[in-house]
Amino acid sequence: MIIVLDGFGISSAPDAAAFGDQGADTLGHIAEACLQGRADRTGVRKGPLHLPFLESLGLGEAAKLAANRLPPGFSPVQPEGRYAACREVSRGKDTSSGHWEIAGTPVLFDWDYFPDEPSFPEPLIESLARQAELPGILGNCHASGTEIINRLGEEHLKSGKPICYTSIDSVFQVAAHQEHFGLERLYELCRLARDILDREDLKIARVIARPFIGNAGNFTRTPNRKDYSVPPPEPTLLDRIVERGRSVYAIGKISEIFAHRGISSSYKAPDNNGIFLLVKEAVEEAEGGSLTFANFVDFDMLYGHRRDITAYASALETLDRQLAELARKLRPNDLAVITSDHGCDPGFPGSSHTREYVPALFFGPRVNPGSAGIRATLADIGQTVARHLGIPPLKQGTAINLK
Repeated sequence: MIIVLDGFGISSAPDAAAFGDQGADTLGHIAEACLQGRADRTGVRKGPLHLPFLESLGLGEAAKLAANRLPPGFSPVQPEGRYAACREVSRGKDTSSGHWEIAGTPVLFDWDYFPDEPSFPEPLIESLARQAELPGILGNCHASGTEIINRLGEEHLKSGKPICYTSIDSVFQVAAHQEHFGLERLYELCRLARDILDREDLKIARVIARPFIGNAGNFTRTPNRKDYSVPPPEPTLLDRIVERGRSVYAIGKISEIFAHRGISSSYKAPDNNGIFLLVKEAVEEAEGGSLTFANFVDFDMLYGHRRDITAYASALETLDRQLAELARKLRPNDLAVITSDHGCDPGFPGSSHTREYVPALFFGPRVNPGSAGIRATLADIGQTVARHLGIPPLKQGTAINLK
């Protein structure tokens, strides 16, 4: 079982300066703010960050490997899990790169981006509007998803033009009113955008459908987001498992991240709590030899990008209690690992992902506790899972000895 806390870093990576992220530390800044009772836009946080289960697995010690100090408020422990700090070698700090690398396929090519404003090439917009029979688009800029629907949502309703925007990541995002524009129409528009980008040989990692509802001054995004990703450049751990007649259960946005490749069954939920219920069910029902791969997206989407320290801390504490419950249900030969795909530091300027080390916390009835040190790539996670499942070694990564 691979459990991804989306956007959960544990200190700046060695190459963070190249990404403008020197000093980023998702866990450290959250823990420091909690300890000091600092206010953010949601109010005052009272009391230190309390993550007893994650700490027992070695979260603090993993952070110490990366940052040369324990996070503020953490105490030294004798970990009950096998812990490591993993460095990402992929050239981007995006969702696709991080997940593919976890699954043994680092992204060693450069993504394309839309760095300027207006953001999208005119021929791309003309082709999209013509083929989708649109009167045009709104936005065409870098923006926060919540900000741009509040700013342009009313004009969208009047004009029928979808809102197209991007960010520092390799994304083409389309927001439209779920009822007035139509959800299926939005999905079809995003599939068309994906096809056009691919035909133009633009390496854009994801086209993202962002449906919303409501009226002027009260627009809110719905859980019906859908990602249209390019497939990984070569087979991943997921493909290798399915090739051998085993099952891969994708929970959350995992199936979309891998372009539905190497997936046996896919399950969705609207938030972290729903994701946990699906993971809990998988622990009880998934057969031997299978992989359950889950993404807890709220840490990134709702708290990291919005720089909401208080809500991020609260969500971590909730999941900590849930994961402790999950651990008690593991069967004798089960293996679980908690990790992340990149950082998204709510205590760092801006609203983008941050280039950081991420934790790898392995646990299960037969895991020998202790440090696995600093790992050169997230692919070590996939390689370790492959060995546990009896899958031949992947091309990338070095398996961690858990015995």
